Amino acid sequence: MIAVVFTIGRVTAVLLATFANVGFVCAAELPNILVIVSDDQGNADAGFQGSKDIPTPQLDRLAQSGLRCTSGYVTHPYCSPSRAGLLTGRYQARFGHERNPRYLPENHDEGLPLSETLFPEYLAKAGYVTGWIGKWHLGAAPEFHPEKRGFMETFGFIGGGHHYQNWKPGNAEYSLPILRNGRPEAVKEHLTLAFGHEAAAFVTRHKDQPWFLYLAFNAPHSPQEPTAERLARFAGIQNKGRRAYAAQISLMDDAIGETLAALHATGQEKQTIIFFFSDNGGPHGGEASNAPLRGWKNDLYEGGIHVPFLVSWPGHLSAGRDYPEVVSSLDVASTALAVAGVQTPTNKPLDGVNLLPYLAGNRMGAPHEKLFWRENINVATALRAGDDKFIRIGAKPGELYNLKLDLGEKSNLAVLDAKKTARLQSEVDGWMKQMSKHLLFLGLRDIPEQSWPGEAGEEK
Repeated sequence: MIAVVFTIGRVTAVLLATFANVGFVCAAELPNILVIVSDDQGNADAGFQGSKDIPTPQLDRLAQSGLRCTSGYVTHPYCSPSRAGLLTGRYQARFGHERNPRYLPENHDEGLPLSETLFPEYLAKAGYVTGWIGKWHLGAAPEFHPEKRGFMETFGFIGGGHHYQNWKPGNAEYSLPILRNGRPEAVKEHLTLAFGHEAAAFVTRHKDQPWFLYLAFNAPHSPQEPTAERLARFAGIQNKGRRAYAAQISLMDDAIGETLAALHATGQEKQTIIFFFSDNGGPHGGEASNAPLRGWKNDLYEGGIHVPFLVSWPGHLSAGRDYPEVVSSLDVASTALAVAGVQTPTNKPLDGVNLLPYLAGNRMGAPHEKLFWRENINVATALRAGDDKFIRIGAKPGELYNLKLDLGEKSNLAVLDAKKTARLQSEVDGWMKQMSKHLLFLGLRDIPEQSWPGEAGEEK
């Protein structure tokens, strides 16, 4: 079924409504879509996740206005592949994007392949103003830049990480110029706060037209460079690394709060659906906490892929409750296209689902029967099917866990239930046959640390 969409300002008429299965009014204003992504934030490192030493009042307010998805996942345990899955709505293993591309502006291979369409491109054609603010990390050559991938307004850095303050702009990855619509612009304030100001300005500027904003913070990714004022607030945290990390999260919380305040001031709260999650789990090293999960960033154990995950749409989704079923960052694209009345592509089907009927209670059951993961083809694979989690690392025997009873993945049940283990392994092998058999680019993990781009091997 094809949806024909006519847009006049904010008001839209949707014919042959694919919007109907969302469970909301068909002929209505197009909702805004705000996707906020933090970088390397631990599962336990937010107030709404139970943190006692890192208060996040703005994120807590967002959680209270919507749903906390307690089984929220991303598609990969580190930065660039996770973002590739988010923005395409497809398993990045389908097109071999399973490493962090090197920052090589002259290299036309190391980036999210041009054969893939990012969902903002569809939204732009449906009448949305599309914006990106923050971290890109999906290719440094000009054709990979956000302006060429469906974003009309852009502000941020192209590489995989950046200094937060007092950097001298240059060619090193972590000191690159901040670009506005592709042109360098000086930034004098703390970078996280600058992203918050930009997001609030975008929200305000486009209050009379439908918009999509991808607000991709690099906080709390290293290097930890909070303001002195914010660091002093966390003097009670004895671990120096965690103290700085907590201050970084606090600054990000402020920036998110400024964005939410702009929504409120312009009367857009009830017409804006918001997603928040981290791009992967917190890194090992004493700064982050993924409790009660096992593992860290880079792992396919829960600590690498099970992340803080919120969805809020006041007036459409009930507020202040937990949603226990499995959801994925893959679902953002499918949900966004559904609320925009855009038919999902048929030549390259999306792997996510429209979450809104499930979150609103109009459709029963779980959004996903199964979710799969793969890192670098043969490094690790995983499958979640209901409460069961299968994981295989390299040539080691497969492991089996019951996440309902053992979220921390402490009791390997593979030997006790060999039949189920074999069945799940067979399902992973079958899924693997549908994925790419080749990696698009070498990626950082195959390069000696001393030769990594950036500064002092900061991007790990």
